[in-house]
Amino acid sequence: MIKMRPSKLSLVSVILSVLLFSQCVLSQLQVGFYKDTCRLVEFTVKEEVVKAIIKDRGLAAALMRMHFHDCFVRGCDASILLDSTPSSIAEKDSFANNPSLRGYEVIDNAKARLEVVCKGVVSCADIVAFAARDSVEMAGGLGYDVPAGRRDGRTSLASEIIGNLPPPTFNVDQLTQMFANKGFTQEEMVTLSGGHTLGRSHCSSFSDRLYNFSGTLKQDASLDPTYAAKLKQQCPQGSTDPNVVVPMTSTPSIADAGYYIDILANRGLFTSDHTLLTSPATANQVAENAKNPIQWKAKFAAAMVKMGQLDVLTGSEGEIRANCRVIKS
Repeated sequence: MIKMRPSKLSLVSVILSVLLFSQCVLSQLQVGFYKDTCRLVEFTVKEEVVKAIIKDRGLAAALMRMHFHDCFVRGCDASILLDSTPSSIAEKDSFANNPSLRGYEVIDNAKARLEVVCKGVVSCADIVAFAARDSVEMAGGLGYDVPAGRRDGRTSLASEIIGNLPPPTFNVDQLTQMFANKGFTQEEMVTLSGGHTLGRSHCSSFSDRLYNFSGTLKQDASLDPTYAAKLKQQCPQGSTDPNVVVPMTSTPSIADAGYYIDILANRGLFTSDHTLLTSPATANQVAENAKNPIQWKAKFAAAMVKMGQLDVLTGSEGEIRANCRVIKS
């Protein structure tokens, strides 16, 4: 049974509150945005998240990843939730999200409940942000206040995934540039990587490291041989079965420093994981996060707050969807 722990006032929470205040001023989002219009919004979302994760621990990672994939494409506007139409393939059906991204039903359930008590008030984008925070807590990470007031976008295009979401084949320079384009430092990039690589992956995402490294049939020499042998057993060459998945870290359901410990042991699943050891700066950050897991949790919480404010729609921009899967007609 997963138990919720009450948050404690600490230096970390004070620092995060200061960061939060300064960022809210810039983005027009507010902590407690719904206090006068839908007071139970965060409680309702958390209740749905807790119920779902108790049934399936892997959903904690999935909901964190959903927030990341939403915010990095068009900003945090819930475009990741929109269904494809006969004339347009949506983000959720892109190669980067289908079939790997999941947890949509958790957002649907929370939205349905909120529409009963606060019709037309709470955006799907805010529900995704609240659910990601609750998932971090459920996975053992530090909680944080979520500034709200996002509105929902009306466009979702699978074609916009390329150039916005970092693929697993990127090297450290490419990753650094892509995150910089979103306003993140290299340290924040390394910090966020430790949380958004939780969960599971399909074999096709890393098969190049096992069977076709640098145009040969040899596996990537940077992989720990024992780890590589285990992956080959789980993912036979040429496997395209969407039901075959492997954990992305040794602790796939826990928000801890396991990701960085894995990388130092040459058990990074993707090229984009191992590449963090190829630069002195990022290698030092990996080692520091592995050594100081509590510090990483604090940095991750702050980075999540910052990420949740990427290119948000506020005020009269966008809309408040009644159904998170479709725009208003």
